[in-house]
Amino acid sequence: MSHEGIRIVNAQEAQREERYERKLSADAVTPLKVRVLKTEGTGVEIDWRDGHKSTWNFAWLRNACPCATCHEERDKTGRPAGVAKAKPQTLLMMYEAPARPAEVIPVGKYALKFKWIDGHEAGIYSWEYLRRVCQCVECTKP
Repeated sequence: MSHEGIRIVNAQEAQREERYERKLSADAVTPLKVRVLKTEGTGVEIDWRDGHKSTWNFAWLRNACPCATCHEERDKTGRPAGVAKAKPQTLLMMYEAPARPAEVIPVGKYALKFKWIDGHEAGIYSWEYLRRVCQCVECTKP
């Protein structure tokens, strides 16, 4: 008997995967209003057609970049979307500018693309991805 393709995951990983696999209605992934609070430097707010409201700060969004490189790095380290990479401990901490976009570009009618001040711009944040990573209490409850 072969066990190829069988992957053992902990409860937290199983819950996260289940969240990404559930079917979402068209209204759940269609925004009514999108506010990118770039001038304020705070983040993104979306009112969805199904009545739900989602908000993310820019640091969370940068650490949840959906591009292949960032996604692969998170998978290798087990770091969930939105959680910052661990910084090496040094005697003197270097200043790091807070994550914020230099530019935000709509991608068709299905996504946003951020050009971050750190130079990264590969991630396309689809409406479905953003809804699946909603950080509100209702969406993050176990």
